[in-house]
Order: sequence, then C-alpha cells, then structure tokens
Amino acid sequence: MARGVRTNVVKLIIGITGASGVIYGIRLLELLSKNEAIETHLIISEAGEMNIGYETDWKIEDVKAMASFSYRINDISARIA
Repeated sequence: MARGVRTNVVKLIIGITGASGVIYGIRLLELLSKNEAIETHLIISEAGEMNIGYETDWKIEDVKAMASFSYRINDISARIA
C-alpha cells in the first residue's frame, strides 16, 4: 500500500443548489468535516452561492474550506466529473 493512502474512507458528494435550505448542506459539512474517515467533495451552484449569501451569515470561502475538496460548477475535469 502506498504511503499516505487512506483506506476505508467514505467519499461523499455534497451539492448545494439554489433551493431554500442551504443551511442544511452547511450543517452537514460542519458535522462531516470533524470525521477523518469521511472525505467530502463539494459543488455549489451559482444560485446556491447566492442563497448562502441571502439565507446565512456564512462566506462562500468558509463553506468550501469545510470540504475535503471543492469544485467549480463548470469544472468538467473535476475528480468527480
């Protein structure tokens, strides 16, 4: 096994869209970021970014920082594409 490769890691994709309730996606990231056995991959749509600004006091950069990996909505070369 290669050094630094984690085994038994759960990989989850979290999507935050323009629907009301972005706080649930943020709260999920808060909880999952505390568990080293879970790797999160985050995508936020443009409308999702707007709703984070409208519905919460969070900054987009702070939400993205909670995820293991964060991708631009139009990144067709992303690891999860």
